Amino acid sequence: MNPVATEPAAAVSLPWSPELALQHAELDATHQEFIALLGQTELAPDDGLMERLQALFEHTVEHFAMEDSWMQASAFAPVNCHGMQHRVVIQTLEELLRRGREDGDLALVREILPELGKWFAQHAQTMDAALAWHLDQVGFDPATGQMQRTAQQGQEDQSLKATSSCGSASCSS
Repeated sequence: MNPVATEPAAAVSLPWSPELALQHAELDATHQEFIALLGQTELAPDDGLMERLQALFEHTVEHFAMEDSWMQASAFAPVNCHGMQHRVVIQTLEELLRRGREDGDLALVREILPELGKWFAQHAQTMDAALAWHLDQVGFDPATGQMQRTAQQGQEDQSLKATSSCGSASCSS
């Protein structure tokens, strides 16, 4: 198939915004990197599109592997559902790389990238928000992979906190 010239996006589909912040330093930094790479890919001219898509793919593989390892290490209950979304996105990116390189189908790549942005915003605000909360509850240290509490202790601590204070800084202990 002969490559057909396509137009890069006029603007990125998903700029970073405070609504995407999870108050988890490692996740937020990784998500900012993902969003920046997605935007660079969307804005890339045809002659740089596949190189940018490859960089986005490589980052995403590492990003999802990091989250998957944290979910396993911290006994995150919805690991299967969360991990399945990761696998589907990786497969989609692999297929886009194949179609772009082998078939020259840059139009398909450009069509799917904004959809990836929509998916990511929802995934971050739901699945990743739940993961960030869980990691906080169990005292998970991403640097060491160790937890200060078990998942059950974290839930019990949260229940105690909810019943022993009004939630304001002035009356919490």
